[in-house]
This record gives sequence, C-alpha cells and structure tokens, in this order.
Amino acid sequence: MTVTGLVCPSLGVCYSHMKTGTATLPLHGGKAPAWLFSRMRLLAREITLAIVSEYSPEEMLRRLSDPAWFQAFGAVLGFDWHSSGVTTTVCGALKDGLRGLEHESGLVVAGGKGGVSRKTPGEIESAAASGVLSVEPQGLVYASKMAAKVDSSGLQDGYQIYHHSFFFTRQGNWAVVQQGMNDLNRKARRYHWLSDTVTNYVVEPHKAIASQAPGTAVLNMVAKESLPAQDVVTQLSHEPPDRILRRLDRLKQLSMPTRHAVELRDIHPDNLKKIFLSTYERQAESFEILLGLPGVGPKTIRALTLIAELVYDTPASRSDPALFSYAHGGKDGFPYPVDREMYDRNVEVLRRAVAQAKLGRTERLDALRRLAKAASPPGRLPHGREGA
Repeated sequence: MTVTGLVCPSLGVCYSHMKTGTATLPLHGGKAPAWLFSRMRLLAREITLAIVSEYSPEEMLRRLSDPAWFQAFGAVLGFDWHSSGVTTTVCGALKDGLRGLEHESGLVVAGGKGGVSRKTPGEIESAAASGVLSVEPQGLVYASKMAAKVDSSGLQDGYQIYHHSFFFTRQGNWAVVQQGMNDLNRKARRYHWLSDTVTNYVVEPHKAIASQAPGTAVLNMVAKESLPAQDVVTQLSHEPPDRILRRLDRLKQLSMPTRHAVELRDIHPDNLKKIFLSTYERQAESFEILLGLPGVGPKTIRALTLIAELVYDTPASRSDPALFSYAHGGKDGFPYPVDREMYDRNVEVLRRAVAQAKLGRTERLDALRRLAKAASPPGRLPHGREGA
C-alpha cells in the first residue's frame, strides 16, 4: 500500500487520505519489548494530547479511523509498519498512555485484545459513572456491540475478530479499531469505524478500503447490493424453524455453483434449530435488529442468505469491502534499530510543547505547524483546509 502526503505524522497534520475501511497485514509473532512499549506509551500520549490541544478529541477519532494515518502513527511510535501487531500494540499504548487523563484529554479508550475486548461495555459504563461522559452510555455500548457483530457476522471475509478497541469522547462521538485473523493466508485484517460517517450499521458502515489482500470468498451482507437480501433474510427469520430447516435439507441436495463463497456442507441445520426458534419468537423488524440478536452469528446469517439466494433469487454481495512512513525505526531492527535517545528526546519535546501551549506559549507548536505546512503538497493543509 503506497500512501502519499504523510508528512510530519507525529502531529498528523499533513496526510492526504481521509478514509475509513480495512487494512490487511501479515501476521507477525512476538511482541514489543518492554523498553520500547514504555516509550511508545509516552509518545502516543504526547502526540494525542498535541492533536487534542491543537484540534479536538474528535479530530483524534477521525485520524484513528483512517487506516493510512493509523499505520503511519504506528511507524512513528517505532513499530513495524507492515506487522499485524501494530494494531494491538498501538491501541494498547494509547489505552495505557491516556489512563487517568480522560478528563483532561476528553478521550477514553476501552476494549483491547482477546478477553479484554468483552469488557468494553463495562468500561464505557464506568466512564459514564466517573463523569467523563456527558451523554448516556447505552448508545456507545450499542455501537461497540454492533461494530463487532457486523465485522464478524454481517461481513464474512475469512477473518475472525480477536481485537476490539473503542475510542470515545465526552460528547459521545466514537471510533472503532478492530482486527481479525485468517489462519489460511496468515494475515490479519483491521477494520475502522467512525461515528461521523455511520448512518446505518448494516449498509456500507465502512467508508472506504485499504487492503493489500482482497478476499476471494466473501459474504458481504452490509453492502448496498445486499439490501434486497437483507429484507428476505429478515422475513425468513419470521418463519417457523422446522420450515427453514426443511428448506436447508432440500438445498443440501443441490450442487452449488463455484461462484458461491459459502457452501452448504459448512452448515448443519440441526445445530441451528435453537437459534431459528429464537429468531422466530423475536420477529425482528429489520436486518440490523436480527443481526444484533444474541446467538445470531455467521452460520445463522449464511444459512438464511443461501435460502434467500437459491429459493427467492435475491443474491447477497460477494464483494470484499477492502482497497508509511518511518520515524524511529522498527522493533525488529528494520529499516534500522530504534534510536532510544532520539525517541526519548522527541517525547520530551512534544510534552514540553503541549505543556507550554496550555500556558499560552505556543511557539513550539507553531513551529511544528510551519514545518508541516512547508513540507505538505501545494494548496493542502490539515483536515482539508485550503491554503492561500
């Protein structure tokens, strides 16, 4: 993936891409060494505070939701730009670095890798109880759950979600950065969400794409092209379970065309009876409500989608909704080892600049802005502002 215009990524003020979507990265083993992670935490904190001070907490959300900026951010922090570990490490560094500064920064980080991701709703509610949130937490909890549900069941691209980080502000704006793993191609895929661009959780919730390995076996029920299939699937969920299972049994006798990404042999109707009984009792009014029901997962959606396609001729989309720079070296020594002295010095420069800005002395931040402006493409200024 080639990214242009990524100048001065430490402040994030001169990138030319404003897009959300997915990024596909090779799986790398190991983890950031303690000496590096402790520095990443400090630098991530100072960069975030600089952006919050210069713009707003909401601007930090917009940058985190841009796969290209996120990748550059990880590289600036010293992590391998192309590694899957950049996602979990950067999100972890941000969460640790901003812990205790939620009231000052106006930004909260919840969730994380593995079992920690399931604690996200509780962390959102704890933030509300502490007075950080000025809105009710239920909407944020719903956004977190739906983002995870969409990328695990609504969009089935072969990547199983194992990391979910939820960033939100005092006013209730939010961004999601989550990652899935594909054991077959040994790659990880990162998904970005931004509340400002989500008008419907189940219709094109990802604004754009950034991927080096588009999927070839995809069921995309959140594409616009899948709207007719969504309607039929929702109506099918209203039918008695036995009727749905009889249809699946009949379909299993068919020979599936090679263009289909999902095969009936992967579906065991008997195992779905309990779920179909639940959907029948709930009578979901929309595909979004159906997708959000407890127990409704990838197999349920695949089974209903196949019936919709083969019986009612309403096919779902099979399209994959997926399309750096170095500053401090990389943890594995590429393109060069991390310069610890320079890293610590840069953290201190940013820390002092932000601290002095709070006292009305903005010379250092002004100098950084002028440097970024001088290096940026002609007529291009931060966040879409046009130059003279």
